[in-house]
Amino acid sequence: MSASPPSDIPSRAETLKVLRLMGNYEPILMLTGSDDGYGTRWTLGGQQIQPAIARYLMESGFVAEEGKTQFGARKLALTADGVRFRENGVRWWDSLSFLQKLKVTIFG
Repeated sequence: MSASPPSDIPSRAETLKVLRLMGNYEPILMLTGSDDGYGTRWTLGGQQIQPAIARYLMESGFVAEEGKTQFGARKLALTADGVRFRENGVRWWDSLSFLQKLKVTIFG
């Protein structure tokens, strides 16, 4: 994990949605492209994850590699910090009013 995670959470509502979908058991699959990262894709349940969200979770230490699939995709699972981050995010989201949630969803 990096010494200090990036301060700005990209697309907060969508990041929280990804964390909720991961739960404790569903990993993100990282399908690597070339060595420079070009063409790399991240998926969860067959749906693509925005690269900014995937990179944020990786760089912050909220997900870590737990192995590879039989086809070579890297499996990224929540770390203990990631579980706490998700729980804090759920509490934060639940504390928002409808209008606040709408604003966060629209403006990030």
